[in-house]
Amino acid sequence: MTTPDADGLLAEQLLRLTRRVHRIQKRHLERSGLDITPAQSRLLRTLTHYGSPPRMADLAERLEVVPRAVTTLVDGLEASGRVRRVPDPSNRRVIRIELTDEGRTALRELRGARRTAAEEILAPLTDEQREILGGLLNTLVDGVDTTTGAGRG
Repeated sequence: MTTPDADGLLAEQLLRLTRRVHRIQKRHLERSGLDITPAQSRLLRTLTHYGSPPRMADLAERLEVVPRAVTTLVDGLEASGRVRRVPDPSNRRVIRIELTDEGRTALRELRGARRTAAEEILAPLTDEQREILGGLLNTLVDGVDTTTGAGRG
């Protein structure tokens, strides 16, 4: 069992790693020349999880942000031709957000930038350490011990 001080140290290490990941991803995004923010990147990736174009409210809920934030992100992505607003076929008052061909191209480039950033971050680790880290991260993200399936408190 870890002590409160050890837990505090782990929490600080996780926060430092998160900030490092964000810095490196941002640097790779800037190098890619895509002129896209991390938040816009996240919205584009989120669009791929839907079978049909989602409503703005659906995106806000999934991204865990206020609807106004989604409007701002969509405005920027629409201006760059990466998404478009389309009327809902069953209720023309509802607007849905659709990924364009330019958006799909941007997503491919973003995946490459993220992969390069991940390679940079994980470079010091052996394959075995990466596998262990993956299992530990799954446990933390899911809140379930992936080796036993048991949840924690």
